[in-house]
Amino acid sequence: MSSGAAIHPLARPEARNPGMMLDRGVLDALRVNLSASERRAATLGARRTVKKEWQAAWLLKAIACMDLTTLSGDDTPGRVERLCAKALRPVRQELLDALGCGALGLTVGAVCVYPTLVATAVKALKGSRIPVASVATGFPAGLTPMAARLTEIKVAVADGAAEIDIVITRAHVLTGDWDALYDEVKTFRAACGPVHMKAILATGELATLRNVAKASWVAICAGADFIKTSTGKEPVNATLPVALTMARMIRAYHQATGIRIGFKPAGGISTAKDALGYLLLMNEELGRAWLEPSLLRLGASTLLTDIERQLEHLASGRYSAAHRHPMG
Repeated sequence: MSSGAAIHPLARPEARNPGMMLDRGVLDALRVNLSASERRAATLGARRTVKKEWQAAWLLKAIACMDLTTLSGDDTPGRVERLCAKALRPVRQELLDALGCGALGLTVGAVCVYPTLVATAVKALKGSRIPVASVATGFPAGLTPMAARLTEIKVAVADGAAEIDIVITRAHVLTGDWDALYDEVKTFRAACGPVHMKAILATGELATLRNVAKASWVAICAGADFIKTSTGKEPVNATLPVALTMARMIRAYHQATGIRIGFKPAGGISTAKDALGYLLLMNEELGRAWLEPSLLRLGASTLLTDIERQLEHLASGRYSAAHRHPMG
């Protein structure tokens, strides 16, 4: 396998998205063909497959773009410290050596935790340049008072979070109050200051792909640096038709402004096959630039274990038990 420069997670961050005024004419004109989107998404795995060393390279890319996440009610400082240790060495060195890529210096793209555990993660990752991402704004429902949501952002930033994953008020989407959504996301963006902001749309609760498209467009216009599918707590989380819809809003904004917006599918991405599907979609819809952690993140907690199992199979010809690849 070739040099690790192409997959290393510490790629140059994208410039901040300045946003732009919300044009209601553009917003009202947005349409999504549900059946065409589903057909397009269904063809990805059938038309595009990668095998052998090429599959290993794509799976290593998925690791480099991963937001290794723990967002459980029973999170402890010890659990976060173990997660950070895994983030620093996501794949066993002997396995990387067997694949011929032991010198890559591979790490995940970021570690994502609750605001109260940001300081713990920052300390555990000190010197590594792996950013700490924090959820905020009343995650996962986003229904706490605005003052409390803004305080969460400010506390996480003060404790060293380099990225903030905010959640939108779904009611603004479901009632068509796009101005309220725009103002909300702009307010969150201002509270983030210089820190990159990901807007979680909770697409499983938005009812239609047209709503997903409109919510994506409004969040981008309001200054979101990334748009993210889900909190991982909804009944339906990331899906390829939703990802396709969001990717096309990113493409439209890039064509209109030249600004590149990042994308983060999250929730339910638990297998290597799932991860490859999203990588292939990004490559085909947005291009090679969106295969770097500066523009793509995979929100995951269990995905890494399956990717390691696939890599061991590629190296040895045998599938290993999951306990050979512990998270911490």
